[in-house]
Amino acid sequence: MAGRCELLIGDEVKALEWLAGEDPDQALVRIGEAEYRVRFQSVDGQRILLQVNGRTVQAFLADAAGGKYVFIAGAVYRVEEAGQNRKRKSRAHLEEVSGEVTPPMPAVVVRLLVREGETVVQGQGLVVVSAMKMDTTLKAPVDGTVRKINTALQAKVMPGDRLVEIEERKQG
Repeated sequence: MAGRCELLIGDEVKALEWLAGEDPDQALVRIGEAEYRVRFQSVDGQRILLQVNGRTVQAFLADAAGGKYVFIAGAVYRVEEAGQNRKRKSRAHLEEVSGEVTPPMPAVVVRLLVREGETVVQGQGLVVVSAMKMDTTLKAPVDGTVRKINTALQAKVMPGDRLVEIEERKQG
């Protein structure tokens, strides 16, 4: 089985093509010019184990209006089909996509790694959450300044909860 779609990931539209192999849990995936051999296994409704070109990666999914949040390796991406009817982004929506940190699944906050007003770089750890006996560090999606921390230690949090808001540093 083969297919093609366009996904909106953050502010970028990416063409995604796949060609399923003989094994229904395996596919050849192309995103732009890059090509990946992907094997996947659904662990539960929110967690998928991926093997991408032989490297194992865990992904978490959470529903969002018109799409999904995908959490991979400490980064959270909002993904929706590019062709979906959607209203133009307001400034608040842009911040939601690019400068907010949300957990991939229901979890408990076990550590806060930054303070309001602190300057952070993309990929820097911000909050550690624990779910299903596994700690996960949520990382900064952009360079910027921590504008607001909306959580506390031992808080029970859900996908879509905005734990940290970052005011993105503009280049130039």
